[in-house]
Amino acid sequence: MVAKGEDQAAERQWERELLEEFADPRSRNRAFERLVRQYQKPLYYHIRRMVLDHDEADDLVQNTLIRCYQALDRFEARSSLYTWLYRIATNLCLTHLEKKRKRRWLSLSDENTLREAEGQRETPVSRSDSPERILEKALLTLPPKQRLVFQMRYYDELPYEQMSEILGTSTGALKASYHWAFKKVENYLRHL
Repeated sequence: MVAKGEDQAAERQWERELLEEFADPRSRNRAFERLVRQYQKPLYYHIRRMVLDHDEADDLVQNTLIRCYQALDRFEARSSLYTWLYRIATNLCLTHLEKKRKRRWLSLSDENTLREAEGQRETPVSRSDSPERILEKALLTLPPKQRLVFQMRYYDELPYEQMSEILGTSTGALKASYHWAFKKVENYLRHL
């Protein structure tokens, strides 16, 4: 079994090599292809859990990778490349969700639509729903940022310190947010 410290050292070494390769115009595209192979799938699942729609998630992954390509030569390595990419993806995702919420809000015609747009109305659970689908419906009842914290901790198993770097929030605030999100999900599931 490889120790966690050895994994981190290997990841840092891989990142250094990738950044050196990216800095050379002759190998830039090859380096970026390596980056995409490494991070595209985890980024997709991170984003997909937030937006739920496959096409929207694909678009956001593509936008994340475009932003990465445009800024990678200025990456200062204050955090890991993984953390930096997740921060880009998270910010794009939150902006997308906010724009989507505002578009819905502007086109509202009745109070029920307003509750749906703000995520206050629960999506009914059917008997055919899988446990994963039921959990997804429970997560839809959370505010977007709280849902994001829950997903990063629960699904991605990110440590609070790394989440703090990605979201620019203190670890204490993240722990509290996760706690409240967990309680809300637990309450939702209890009342099925």
